[in-house]
Amino acid sequence: MKVREVMTAPAVCAAPDVPPAVVAGRMAGHAPGSVLAVADGRPRGIVTDRDLAVRGPGGGPCTRAPVHAVMSPHTVTAGAGDDLEVAYRAFRRTGVRRLPVPDAGRPVGVLTIDGLFLDVFRHLADLLGPVATGILRQAPRPSSPPGAPDDA
Repeated sequence: MKVREVMTAPAVCAAPDVPPAVVAGRMAGHAPGSVLAVADGRPRGIVTDRDLAVRGPGGGPCTRAPVHAVMSPHTVTAGAGDDLEVAYRAFRRTGVRRLPVPDAGRPVGVLTIDGLFLDVFRHLADLLGPVATGILRQAPRPSSPPGAPDDA
């Protein structure tokens, strides 16, 4: 499976020189939990809801500084065409929760750990459905009286 199949798209973006309040407004309007800081069409960093809460408006000394003062410069990405295994390794290696996803250098989405969890749960549900159905179709076993030894 490829990153593009699980990522959140399109990427929500803002220029690195906008105020944090603008980024907070974009998060409120799109509910992504992060906004990519993009200059000249290229990702320059990522601003998370945590960045804003800790260092942004009302949270710290950078309330009037441009968003690049509160963003995390991202150096780790996952390509849209990469196998998910590449993303899993990047998450394990770096400890980040979000990976910007560029395609031909342009930001097209964000892959999140939450998105990977949802994908894993969907696959588990697909596997468990037939198993659960098979179990439910089996005839019920007669129960033993309390204290009787099991015959299993």
